[in-house]
Amino acid sequence: MLIKTTILAIALSGVFASSLANEKPHKAKHDPTHWSYEGESGPSHWGDMKSEFSLCRDGKQQSPINITEAYSHDLEPLQFQYRDSKTNIQNNGHTIQLNYDPGSFLVIGNDRYQLLQFHFHTPSEEAVGGQRYPMVAHLVHKNEAGQLAVIAVLLNQGSNAQAMLAQFWDKFPKNHNETRNYDDIRYNINDLLPSNRQYWTFMGSLTTPPCSEGVRWLVLKTPQTLSAAQIARFEREFPMNARPIQSLQQRAILESN
Repeated sequence: MLIKTTILAIALSGVFASSLANEKPHKAKHDPTHWSYEGESGPSHWGDMKSEFSLCRDGKQQSPINITEAYSHDLEPLQFQYRDSKTNIQNNGHTIQLNYDPGSFLVIGNDRYQLLQFHFHTPSEEAVGGQRYPMVAHLVHKNEAGQLAVIAVLLNQGSNAQAMLAQFWDKFPKNHNETRNYDDIRYNINDLLPSNRQYWTFMGSLTTPPCSEGVRWLVLKTPQTLSAAQIARFEREFPMNARPIQSLQQRAILESN
């Protein structure tokens, strides 16, 4: 009886092995809505991935742009009413984002926007006279009506590390969709801003899907610097995460006096 059982087991194992040999390897399904910065899911395909992304293809006020000709204008000064924040760092799969504590505001004339978060791109998404900087920081704000205003701080390479960023620059989450909290590390985003607050402004869009328009862009004219090591540290996580330059169409770029 033992011999028969063993023979049967060997026969069945042979059938099982044969079926495995004939079975085609399983290929993971591609997520057509998972966008990136290259290949079939890159910027030139965003608008075709899903209907909600159609503005990435068909929009008329898309960002980023190349700032070449601007019209000097008596614009309202930018008032930064930023408080200190605890450190909340998120790797969202597309950039490193720092979520800011509530209660900090950008005021432009009668308009008041709360700072929600800031994040980084390399190279800078905005170009000035055709030049893109090594990096840019985008400070994202929203007013009570739900309208967005984004401050862009251009970042050039300098000899010294940027002190405010140095507090948490080595603490980036390495995994996508990972967030790290450091309640003991407090900082103020004011320390990343240049003392010269002159700016360019125009209406544009989100630079990532769904590329929603109606975003008020304010690009500070004076770049800040960070070290080569700091740039390299970010590029270890995201070697390139900048959308290509978009057509200006009929928009005007205004420049503060």
